[in-house]
Amino acid sequence: MSDPALLPATALAGLFARRALSPVEALEAVLARIAALNPRLNAIVALDEAGARTAARASEARWRDGLPLSPLDGVPLTVKDNIAMAGLPCAWGSPLFRDVAPVRDELPVARARAGGLVLLGKTNVPEFTLQGYTDNTLFGPTRNPWNPALTPGGSSGGAVAAVAAGLGPLALGTDGGGSIRRPASHTSLIGLKPSPGRVPRCDGLPAILLDLEQIGPIARTTADLVALLALLAPGDARDPASRALPGFAVPPAVAPQRILFVPRFGANPVDPEIATSTAIAAARLGALGHMVEEGEAPFTTEELAALFGPIGQAGLAWLLAARGGAPEAPMLREMAAAGRDLPATALFAALDGIAGFRRRMAGFFQAWDLILTPAAAALPWPADQVAPPVIDGQPVGPRGHAVFTNFANLAGLPGLALPCQPAENGLPIGFQLVGPAGSDGLLCALAAQWEAAQPWADRWSALPPEIADPRNA
Repeated sequence: MSDPALLPATALAGLFARRALSPVEALEAVLARIAALNPRLNAIVALDEAGARTAARASEARWRDGLPLSPLDGVPLTVKDNIAMAGLPCAWGSPLFRDVAPVRDELPVARARAGGLVLLGKTNVPEFTLQGYTDNTLFGPTRNPWNPALTPGGSSGGAVAAVAAGLGPLALGTDGGGSIRRPASHTSLIGLKPSPGRVPRCDGLPAILLDLEQIGPIARTTADLVALLALLAPGDARDPASRALPGFAVPPAVAPQRILFVPRFGANPVDPEIATSTAIAAARLGALGHMVEEGEAPFTTEELAALFGPIGQAGLAWLLAARGGAPEAPMLREMAAAGRDLPATALFAALDGIAGFRRRMAGFFQAWDLILTPAAAALPWPADQVAPPVIDGQPVGPRGHAVFTNFANLAGLPGLALPCQPAENGLPIGFQLVGPAGSDGLLCALAAQWEAAQPWADRWSALPPEIADPRNA
C-alpha cells in the first residue's frame, strides 16, 4: 500500500471500511507530511493536531462498529482561512481580522464535521481573498509544490498547495472570480466553483462579493470531488438560493455535448503552452464524441470589468467602514478608495447589469451546452509577486492572468477546472468548463469521462525532494 497521505479520499474511505487502514493511521501519515513540507510550502497557517487526533479516534471507533457518519468519515480535510471553523482563527489574510475566532462553523464546515471528516486546520489566503496569488503580512507567501519558487495562485492558494503536496486529500476553497479554478489549474487538481446555492452558506464572514463567491471542493480525483460535494449540497432554508436548485446528482453517462471552445478573450494574451494544451484538450473532447466548435465569447472583458469592479470595490469599502482600519496590500487600498468614492447609482447600475448578464447567458445556453476555455492565461509566477507583468511578450495588468474565470461568477454559472497536458517544464496546466446554472452534476460527469480518458491523479511533483512520492523515487 502507498503512503496513506498520497491516497485519494475515496480510496482511504474504502480502506477504512475494510479495516485495512484506520483513520488514525491515515491522519498520522498526513501530519508527518505536514511537519516535513508545510514549513517550506506555508499552505496551512493554523493546524489543529489535537482536534484532528480526537476526530480520527472517534472515526476509527465508528468504522469498527460499522456506523460511519458518511462515506468520507475519517478523511482529512483542510479549510480555507476565509471560511469560519469553530475553535480556530479566521484571519482572512489580514491584520484587521487576526483576532477573529469563530465560535460556530460556517455551514459547509459544519456539514463536513457532521459527516465525520477530520478537520486539519486553515489554509493560507491573500488579504481579504481579493488577489490572484497567496501572500499576506500575517503569514507570508504560500509556495507551489511543483516549484516552491512559484505561486500556486490564489486566492485558494493554500488549499491547492495542501492537496497537491499530500497535506490532506480534500480542501474547502472559495471562488469569487476564479479563486478555486485558477489555483487548481496551477497544481494539477480538480476544482469546482458551484452554482449559487449548490453549497449552501450561512454563519460565515461578511459577503463582500455577494453571491459571486461560492464555497467549493478541491480534490485530486473526480470521485473525491463528487463525494465531498454530495455531502455539502443538500438545500438549507437559511440559503434561499439552495432551495431553488434540484438535488445534486451526477448522471451515469454523458450524452454528446455542444461545446463552444473559446481559446482567448479578445486581444488578451495567453501563454503559448497554455494555448496549445487547451487546444489539445478541446480536440480530445471532440474525440470522445462531443461537438466542439471554436468561436468567440458572447461578451467582452471590458464588459465584465465594468460589472465586477464596482462589486469588489463597494464590498471592500463597506467592510472596512464597518471594521475600521485599512488593508495592508497597496492594490486593496486603491480598491477601497475607489469603493468609497463610488456613487450608489454606479453600484446599482452594476447590479442591474449583472442581472441582465445572467439572463443573457441563460439564453446563450439554449444553443450551447458548455463553454471551454483555459483556466488561467499564465503559468505560475514568483511566489512573492502579485501577478505576472508580461504574458506571451505583452504587458498585462494585475488581472491579465485571470481573464477567463470571472464571467462564470458574474453569470451565476458553475465552473470546473480540470488538468490537461502539462507545460514542457512539467508545470501543470488546466482548462475550464462552464455550464448553465445548476449543471454541476453534468460537469462532474464530464470530468469523470475526461479523467478516465486522460488520467492525472498519479502526477505528483518530485518537489520537495525530502518527501517525494514513492512512485517517483
